[in-house]
Amino acid sequence: MAESLRVALVTGAGTGIGKAVVLALARDGFAVVLAGRRVDKLEETAKEAGDAKTLTVATDVSNPDSIRALFAKAKQTFGRLDVLFNNAGTGAPAVPMEELPIDSWNQVVATNLTGPFMCTQEAVKIMKAQAPQGGRIINNGSISAHVPRPRLVAYTVTKHAITGLTKQTALDYRNDNIVCSQIDIGNAATVRTDRMVQDQGVLQPDGRMMQEPRMNVDDIGKAIVYIANLPLDTNVLFMTVMANKMPFVGRG
Repeated sequence: MAESLRVALVTGAGTGIGKAVVLALARDGFAVVLAGRRVDKLEETAKEAGDAKTLTVATDVSNPDSIRALFAKAKQTFGRLDVLFNNAGTGAPAVPMEELPIDSWNQVVATNLTGPFMCTQEAVKIMKAQAPQGGRIINNGSISAHVPRPRLVAYTVTKHAITGLTKQTALDYRNDNIVCSQIDIGNAATVRTDRMVQDQGVLQPDGRMMQEPRMNVDDIGKAIVYIANLPLDTNVLFMTVMANKMPFVGRG
């Protein structure tokens, strides 16, 4: 492959935020590795990317062997990795903490925290060894990395933990030209957030149900492209991109 080829890998790439980021990176000239559980959705996204170089890999980020196979395939195909977007995530039913089944907790932790940790491990191995050395890892944090929503303990805890992973990665690998950022997203308009604008909306901390404003998911793609194009001596450690009128700043 030509040395000028820039390669990005996106987990959870078939729908929602992941899809928007794939398309934005492809438009910007990146070759993109699309990882996700649903091959049909990955292939649909790759098709929308048009003439861009893409690779689709069926991946379950809660499975360590699946993650290792993903990065091996990406390296075999493109020879290097410049950007990793740790995006894949899941949630658990919104129930009181004492009613959350341990299996649900473990699944969220495996997907939202252990998965990004292992993806970071595999990305670092490639980025440290390649020439030119280095790369950029971007973690999808969420506004829930700052403040919780009611009855979402597993999601909240894992997203707070992603902040620790971001800081540790940024610290440990800065001398290897590996940069780590976190993007905290609030109310991007995807299928996952449709419930926010349907019927009574979603539960608020004061017990009310309320519909919440959303923003265009394509603006997340633009934000990721901005971070991805920075030189490796520059970092946006944390970026919050949110629907301006959503209840977050101040008391809601």
